[in-house]
Amino acid sequence: MLKSTLLPRPPSALRDFLRMEASGGLCLIGAAVLAMIVANSPVAPLYFAVLHMRIGPLSALHWIDDGLMSLFFLLVGLEIKREFVEGRLARWSDRSLPVIAAVAGMVVPAAAYLAIAGGQPGLAKGWAIPAATDIAFAIGVLALLGKRAPTSLKLLLTTVAIVDDMGAVLIIALAYTAGVGLWALVAAALIWGVMLFANRRGITSLGIYLVLAAGLWLAVLLSGVHATIAGVLAALAIPIRSATGGGDEAQSPLHRLEHGLHPWVAFGIVPLFGFANAGVSLAGVGLADVLEPLPLGIAAGLFLGKQIGIFCSIRGAVALGMAERPAGANWLQIYGLALLCGIGFTMSLFIGGLAFADPHHADAVKIGVLGGSLLSALAGYGVLRLAPDRRRP
Repeated sequence: MLKSTLLPRPPSALRDFLRMEASGGLCLIGAAVLAMIVANSPVAPLYFAVLHMRIGPLSALHWIDDGLMSLFFLLVGLEIKREFVEGRLARWSDRSLPVIAAVAGMVVPAAAYLAIAGGQPGLAKGWAIPAATDIAFAIGVLALLGKRAPTSLKLLLTTVAIVDDMGAVLIIALAYTAGVGLWALVAAALIWGVMLFANRRGITSLGIYLVLAAGLWLAVLLSGVHATIAGVLAALAIPIRSATGGGDEAQSPLHRLEHGLHPWVAFGIVPLFGFANAGVSLAGVGLADVLEPLPLGIAAGLFLGKQIGIFCSIRGAVALGMAERPAGANWLQIYGLALLCGIGFTMSLFIGGLAFADPHHADAVKIGVLGGSLLSALAGYGVLRLAPDRRRP
């Protein structure tokens, strides 16, 4: 009881989340830069050989993308559940602005991509690549601005990115599942049902849920649905207990799992994913390759589509009285935030890997994602760095 009293859940959780995402985002930036250096150095053949080395039934790259990234999606699911149950998305009034911004920030980039690349044979299936926002990368850039970025801006970015993650999970489940194995899917449903039943019965042992989550992952993998969806489903079944003063208790299973998992994901799994997926050889790549429909459509969707969709939707929602402008933030700062939402790195690369398997298209996806994300990061940082800070003490 004393521990829960000394550590009030809502402020500490949010502060810890932002601090860890900022530090993890900087690690991710470093991993992406290192991957590009290695992929264009004399050790590039070793780099690609290790990634495609078989370890049991899968390659090293597939173990990272399908295995370790399931823990990333488990953390995403935990964050989504916490925000909707006890956090900044618990009330309908708090959901309106991030939901409006996130939906517009997915629809407009997808439309921009389809306008440029959708008419080319086989490229329409990449429509979702520029629809995602990388929360760690974006908050990492915000961290470089220090106190010039109002707290309300960080909170809005976090909630928009969380809603955006929900949309990305649905897209992966619905749009990038080729075939479904019925019996494996039935097994997954039964295991998930057991997890939900255990939650309802008040069972709080994390070990039980983690063992069941491992079985759920295997069943989902065998079903043909992408295995990372198992992470989100497992998260929804993890119990969360409300404390008397608000928020969830320090010993709540969801609280313990989220705080135990977050450092491993932020400083290990996500940077490793970035290092494994961002490396692309630029040998022989010219301006004509960059301006091909696939990379150009992705870059335009991230850089132009995101800023147009998110900024215009926020401006329109405030003008129509549907939501209030974030406290302490002016419109130029909100525009800078909209630019940062164009950093699609982790989710965009992940969806790109699902959409295109052949090496030529895979490299084009990386060029488009890196180009669009870099432009968004530099422009967003520049706007927020130069925006006048009119906050009063």
